[in-house]
Order: sequence, then C-alpha cells, then structure tokens
Amino acid sequence: MAEPETKKKTSTPSSIMSDWSQLPEELLYLISTHLEEENCFDVVHARSVCTSWRSAFPFPSSLLWPSYSLPSFGKFPLESKDLCTLQKIPLFLFRVKTPLDSDAAEYFLGGIGRDESEENHMELLPSLLQCSVKVKIPGSDPTLLNMLDCQIIPLGHQYRMIGWNLSSMAILPLNKEDKRGQFVVLLNTSRYLLVLTSVEMRWKRLEGVPTSYCTGLITFKGRFYANFLSKQIVVIDPYSLEVTLLFPSPQEIAPYLVLSGNDELFLVEVRFPPFGVSDISRFTCRVCRLDEEAGTWAEVNDLGDCVFFICQLGNVSISAKELPYGCGLTGNSILCTHMPSNVTFAFKYGVHTGNAEDDLNCWRYSRENPVVKLNTSFPVMTLRVER
Repeated sequence: MAEPETKKKTSTPSSIMSDWSQLPEELLYLISTHLEEENCFDVVHARSVCTSWRSAFPFPSSLLWPSYSLPSFGKFPLESKDLCTLQKIPLFLFRVKTPLDSDAAEYFLGGIGRDESEENHMELLPSLLQCSVKVKIPGSDPTLLNMLDCQIIPLGHQYRMIGWNLSSMAILPLNKEDKRGQFVVLLNTSRYLLVLTSVEMRWKRLEGVPTSYCTGLITFKGRFYANFLSKQIVVIDPYSLEVTLLFPSPQEIAPYLVLSGNDELFLVEVRFPPFGVSDISRFTCRVCRLDEEAGTWAEVNDLGDCVFFICQLGNVSISAKELPYGCGLTGNSILCTHMPSNVTFAFKYGVHTGNAEDDLNCWRYSRENPVVKLNTSFPVMTLRVER
C-alpha cells in the first residue's frame, strides 16, 4: 500500500516577517526625522532595535547637551583669557505608570543626558528592545526606569554654567536684520546681574536693575524678565539693555514667574501666614497674568486646564490634558514644592476651609491629594501624589 504524499508547506506573504533592518538608510533617516518631530524618544527606541538601526538613526538633537565656550567671569570686571563652558539641558517630566488600583502616582522632573557623568542626572541607557533612564537622586542609589513604563512630557530647556553654582541664566538671540547671528547672555549671581554680548564677549555688570537679591530670570517673547526679593520685577531689552520696571509691583516677598506656552506669562505670589502659625490652610496664593500692552499685572482666578509646578529646577506649566485621569493632579492648580513640610497640597481657587472668616477669593491648599516630596534639590525633583 502506497504511503500518502506529504504536502509541502508553502509560505504565504502574511507569514513572512519583514526584515526592517534592510530598509535603505535614506528612508530610515527620513523616518527618524519625522519621529523626532513627533517624539524624540521614539527615535531612541528605534535605535535600540538593532546595530544597523542604531548606526542609521542619528541620536535625537533635542536630547543632546550643546556646549558653548564663554569668557570666564572669575576675575570680573577685568577681562579674562580663561573660558567657561555653558550647557543647554533639555528638561522633561517623567510620570511612572502605575496600576489603576494603585493609590499613588510618582513623578520625576529634571534634565536628561546621553553620557554618564556627574553632570547628567537622568542618563539614557539604550539596549536591545528596551531603553532605560538612570535617575540619579542625591543621597540615594541610581534608579532605573524603563521608558516604556513612563509618560514623558517635554518642558523646554535650561542653561547651566559648568562648575559654577549660580541661580539662573538666560540667553536671547538677536533677530534684527543687522544683528543676525548675535546673542546676549544674562547671568544671575544673586547679588547682581552680569551681561555678555557676542560682540564684546566680556562680562559686565548690568546697570539700572534693583540692588536686591534676584530670585528669578527668564525670557519671554524676545525679552528678559527678572524678579527680585525687593518685590520688584523688571523687563530688559536685549538690544539696548534698557531696564523697565513693571507695575504694579508684587505684594508678597516670594513672587515666581511662570511661562505658559509661548504666549502667556504669569506671576505667582505665595502668602505666608503669620510667624508661628503652622496651619497649612493659612497659606494662600495670588496669581496674575502679564498685560503686555499696559505693562501691568492683571489678577486671575482661572488657569484653565494648566498645572503650575513651582520648583528649584525652574517653574513650568503643564496641560492637565497631557496627564491622564487618576494621576492625582488636575487643571487650574498650582503645586509649590518650596513649602516647609515634606507633605504638601496643590493650590486651588475658592477652597472652602470651613471657617466663615476665611476669604474664598484666593488660592488655597485644596487638601484633595497629598503630595509627598521625596526629593526637591538639584539635579532632579521627585514627587509622589497620593490618590
């Protein structure tokens, strides 16, 4: 009896796995460019697929730390032949994904780098099919985070002068026709502001600013803004270096400037209770938006879906729409990490305290979700929001 014939297995197109590594390098480059425009971390994931992809996909430029050489100011105000290094550091908010039944959400806020050094406080560690971030928190061992398990939100960038523990600094390019390619740098030494222009390439003290302690320095719509402990805020023109005082002046000693997108600048003033009063419900806030035409501040009680983070790394605004429901943070709120206790709450407008004498027309601790400050010092801030 003859044995039945064995049917030959045939492969269908759907059963053949495509070899993506064989794509032309030109096509891979176009893909990587599109990915970086959408999400630079998608490029990092792609680079971890295989060796050929790693060599074909350029490292995302938005994650690099560009360095610039500037004259040293160690012998200020004399000219110095020594140089110092300025770095541009991209900032991100990492929200660690947790199970739906978890009672807390954890956040890391800080810069991210590529190479391992003391300066990089969140370091990319790409490997096959996985990319991790090594989070370096002072006083504890490094923490490894799989980026696939994180929600990542870009927060712009900040500048740092290597080797100098300075409060803040800001840079503006000059865009006028006869100034193309030139720039101005302002450096906050706390005691005074130093200015450097690319034409002179030497530091000098900026005249016309308050002599008080400078608590913040930012750029907004092509101009510098600086706030001082003396309750004064000034705007500085980068072309003429003319200093203009904004009115009305803040009412409190601790004002914070917060950028919201590219179009709005806010002022947050934290009002502390009388000395010896520890009740957190006595802490309040006043929030104002800059009226550019009038050059004044207009008080507001609604931030829309925005969440303001007030922290040592810089004050940032995040849309609550980017944070999924259940993350412990909601829109129209302010999270200030400078409060004395390790446990704080977000400020909300019109919070009822149960005390009939308390004014409802202000921002006050909401007590909705406690925020545990696991670490707030440079180079990375770590928060856990209880839900």
